[in-house]
Amino acid sequence: MPAEPSRSSEPAAEAPANGASGFHTAVPRERLHVESDPTGRRLAFLSLAALGVVYGDIGTSPLYALKECFRGEYGIAPTQANVYGVLSLLVWTLILVVCVKYLVFIMRADNRGEGGILALLALIMQDGGTPGRPSRRVWLVALGIFGAALLYGDGMITPAISVLGAMEGLQIAAPHLGEPTVVVLTVIILFALFSLQKHGTSRVGGMFGPIMAVWFLAIAGLGIAELLRAPAILLAINPWWGVRFFVAHGAGGFFILGAVVLVVTGAEALYADMGHFGKRPIRLAWFGFVFPALLLNYFGQGAILLREPAAVANPFFLLAPRVLLYPLLVIATLAAIVASQALISGAFSLMQQSVQLGYSPRVTIVHTSSREAGQIYIPEVNDILRLGTIVLVLAFGSVANLSAAYGIAVTGTMVITSLLFYAVARTRWNWSVLQAGALTLAFLIVDVALMAANFVKIEYGGWVPIAIAVAIFALMSTWKRGRTMLNRIMHAGALPLDLFLDDVARSKPTRVPGTAVFMSSSAQGVPVVLLHHLKHNKVLHDQVVLMSIMTLEVPEVADDERITLEKFEEGFWRVTARYGFMESPDVPHVLNRARALGLRAKALDTTFYLGRERIIVLDRGQSRKGRGPRADAGEGPILDMARWRKKLFVVMTRNARSATEFFNIPPNRVVELGAQVEL
Repeated sequence: MPAEPSRSSEPAAEAPANGASGFHTAVPRERLHVESDPTGRRLAFLSLAALGVVYGDIGTSPLYALKECFRGEYGIAPTQANVYGVLSLLVWTLILVVCVKYLVFIMRADNRGEGGILALLALIMQDGGTPGRPSRRVWLVALGIFGAALLYGDGMITPAISVLGAMEGLQIAAPHLGEPTVVVLTVIILFALFSLQKHGTSRVGGMFGPIMAVWFLAIAGLGIAELLRAPAILLAINPWWGVRFFVAHGAGGFFILGAVVLVVTGAEALYADMGHFGKRPIRLAWFGFVFPALLLNYFGQGAILLREPAAVANPFFLLAPRVLLYPLLVIATLAAIVASQALISGAFSLMQQSVQLGYSPRVTIVHTSSREAGQIYIPEVNDILRLGTIVLVLAFGSVANLSAAYGIAVTGTMVITSLLFYAVARTRWNWSVLQAGALTLAFLIVDVALMAANFVKIEYGGWVPIAIAVAIFALMSTWKRGRTMLNRIMHAGALPLDLFLDDVARSKPTRVPGTAVFMSSSAQGVPVVLLHHLKHNKVLHDQVVLMSIMTLEVPEVADDERITLEKFEEGFWRVTARYGFMESPDVPHVLNRARALGLRAKALDTTFYLGRERIIVLDRGQSRKGRGPRADAGEGPILDMARWRKKLFVVMTRNARSATEFFNIPPNRVVELGAQVEL
């Protein structure tokens, strides 16, 4: 019998503590959301913390965004009309995408306080999602998974482009340094950053906010110094300059949106990190600090371009007096590291959600803080991100080259978020088609324009995030479909519990002292692992517990709804534990909770029975050797996968973390029963 829940979950990783019943348990970590309406010092503290985690990515965009708009390939000279036009596009992209779309509307679609594309998808799927529209549900799920896959690509590109952008400032301070030196230094910093992940961010995390506060003050100050020389540049806030720019340059003006999108590359973080800080601190930090600092710096860069057109080589670092170049370089490097850390931590959280919702195999999830549930470390993800990020730096070598790969992932995620928002507005908020459609159309006009402008980058590197997303989408969808097929096969061999208990009462098998816990992925029927145990061992324990751990499509489950305990005849019990996709299930803790409800289970007298499947992939049309159930047995549509996907599923299954470790079950109390399954 599969040892996984119906949708996967992950165990706590704290050092075990003695439970009341003798079980060594790690109390599941529950994500404690911040208050919905903080005030005073608490509001100030959360807003400062949000600077470091939420705005690291978007806050480092001035390092390269405006510079990329005036790259030679676009043929845009830094004339007054062009500088005003590009600045107008930058400003209004920030206003429409960040201020209006994300901060005003998208953040309203919270899943019990949590945000992010998978939390949004889970919100849609609650209560059956879109009843009567199975095809629509399939498409929404596919969109959500692909959006999550794009974010993994973003997690690789952001550290590379952020640190590269900071290191390229060395070429302004020391012009004799070439690109190889910049690349080597970037690789060293990134390698060190990923190597430190296993130690957790609880200590350095407290520094993120102050570092970014210094960063935003610094870039605002640089912008103000240049604005005092040419205050007329502020007229570029007029959207008419952007319209004139499009009219004057035609297709060339449209394709420059591929560089303009770099100013909003961290917009999705506003939504994804909502559960950590709350809406009010995030909005306050943006409108009161981040947005003004970004505007001042972008206008300052525009002013220096008009005064010194040669500054187009790197307008950000050329804003600084030469004596301040090295201090600015240090601050920029620290800010880039903070931005990278935020994306790395986001990738860890995304993987945790993927595992919980059943789109990824079990992985090793280590909690690096005893107080903060959100601070986790996943070595498998860390290794993949480290390798991918360093390869990107070595392959592209500069921000100019890497920016071609950046916009696709960002704009693709933005489009998918808009579409999922429409589904939420219609199914959860009961908005009319006109209301939801008009607002979503307004979002998509901007999102699709930005995405279309990036399509020309595909042959120059834009294919990289697409390839990464397609590969991850294939893995996630294969795992979900494979688990569904496998569970259907195993459940087809299960018996209704009442029939099984009647048979036990008649046959009266030998009973032995103690408690046996049989893990089941379903809260219905008798697990196959129990049938195998009785068939081969011909005994039952005095007390038999059928345990199912279910992951619901909510971030966390209320404590009073956590455990359901049912008692049956013949010494049988059923324990159903429910967890949210941001929580950490723990089997010994579940038993302790069940004990408080009346179950008697002593640690030294309890044995856990898990199933382990050996999957055999059959050729299409090949006859089955056994008489076991087929993948299309039982109710529901026929499920099947291509042979290559079945083999991929087998590989993923073999490399998944063991259920014993995953559920924090004492390894010396586990018995595994194998079964051969043919797909």
